[in-house]
Amino acid sequence: MKQPSIQRAAVGFRVHSGWAVLVVPAEPVKKPTILVRKHIEIADAEIVGSKQPYHAAQELELSRAEKLIASCVEASLRLAKKELKAAVDDAMAKGYKVSTSGVLTGSARPLPTLESILSSHPLLHAAEGELFRQAIMTACRDCGLSVFSVKESEVLVRSSSVLGISEKDIQQHLASTGETVGSPWRQDEKLATRVAWLALAAEAQRKKARVS
Repeated sequence: MKQPSIQRAAVGFRVHSGWAVLVVPAEPVKKPTILVRKHIEIADAEIVGSKQPYHAAQELELSRAEKLIASCVEASLRLAKKELKAAVDDAMAKGYKVSTSGVLTGSARPLPTLESILSSHPLLHAAEGELFRQAIMTACRDCGLSVFSVKESEVLVRSSSVLGISEKDIQQHLASTGETVGSPWRQDEKLATRVAWLALAAEAQRKKARVS
């Protein structure tokens, strides 16, 4: 007897400084449904300055700044793994397998040394964004998920080509999804859904290529 195909889902993130929006859309790829949607904290409240660790480190001597950043990285990874595992387990309880993730990224420009970062206010923000995004992506990989990353500035352009549907249809589906799941359904949720949707489609394309 032919085994039923496994229903798949993806987890998507829009990351901020110390927190992120997590959304899990599931097949069908052309019109995914939402299984999980939540705001997650990825900064340890017990570490002073953890939501803006580079800003906090700016006030410290360099060796102490390095220790603070390292402790924040470790804590954020631990919290991200905990939240990710809960979301994956939730999807599994609903009969879906999560094997891929989507993460919106920044400019992807290499960061300079910590000393240089601490002397530049714009770099403080860039480094913090990168710290929390890397915590999310590392958590995904550590949990066995592939990672589909795309610059946030390019996600709208990439969507139609990856999904194979028009931007108008994408926006209409996101709007109808928001009506179904209810509030909050802001830009954060829409973009996290969009990047997870792209990850889900990319995985389906890889699976199809392996079969053929």
